[in-house]
Amino acid sequence: QVQLVESGGGLVQPGGSLRLSCAASGFTLDLRAVVWFRQAPGKEREYVSCISGDDDSTYYEDSVKGRFSISTDNAKNLVYLRMNNLKPEDTAVYYCAARGAMRFTCSRYEADVETWGQGTQVTVSS
Repeated sequence: QVQLVESGGGLVQPGGSLRLSCAASGFTLDLRAVVWFRQAPGKEREYVSCISGDDDSTYYEDSVKGRFSISTDNAKNLVYLRMNNLKPEDTAVYYCAARGAMRFTCSRYEADVETWGQGTQVTVSS
């Protein structure tokens, strides 16, 4: 069964950190771009970050640059999103998504991804 499973979400105080994981099963993340999106309550889902599937180039939405870091562990078929200095406006359900086989270039558009995870809740509050 082809699936992505996110983990690592939770409740954290402003200024805190979390590391989200995205685990693939039934397929390899190698040579596929992997994208993180998020959806805050009452808002549309938005692009957060992407890592390319060929040279591990990384890209970030402006609001998270310098605070979030995306990385991959190909041996374990995992992608991580390290989130530092979290703010209340980072509160959202975070989704990882993978592009299709050999689609290794990054995209910020939902239409360009093939497989979605179920999401993990991140709440930033004091």
